[in-house]
Amino acid sequence: MMAKIFRAVWFFSLIGVLSALLYVYADLPENVIVQQEGIETVLISRDIFFYIVLGLLTVTNALVYVVASLYKHDPSFRAWFYGLIISLNLFFVVGLFLVNAYNSDERFDFSRIGFVIYGSVVLMVLWAVSWPAVKYFANKNADQSV
Repeated sequence: MMAKIFRAVWFFSLIGVLSALLYVYADLPENVIVQQEGIETVLISRDIFFYIVLGLLTVTNALVYVVASLYKHDPSFRAWFYGLIISLNLFFVVGLFLVNAYNSDERFDFSRIGFVIYGSVVLMVLWAVSWPAVKYFANKNADQSV
């Protein structure tokens, strides 16, 4: 049951991250700054940026189907993996809007959004390391019922 709920949430997160990508793509300048240290700046075309991010999103979200086919009889792992991909999609949305804000012509105080960026990373890491705890408590409950 939880796998189906997480799958539905994953689908909506996929729609959200693709919508964010299209919105950011439309708002980016022709050349996107992806790294800047002092006077050294790395620029790429916004089309190349779009296709790199689209490829990364495709590979990441396609893993859902690979895991679903490999772990057909383990719905708890599939539910956990859907949650991991949901947290990755949230991180991608935050990253896309950060790149958009950095490349905009407006002045922006980046120190005010640090908690959002770090929060999405912390959420992703916490979800990734939570699998052993989920597995432990699932096995403990199964042992008590026998």
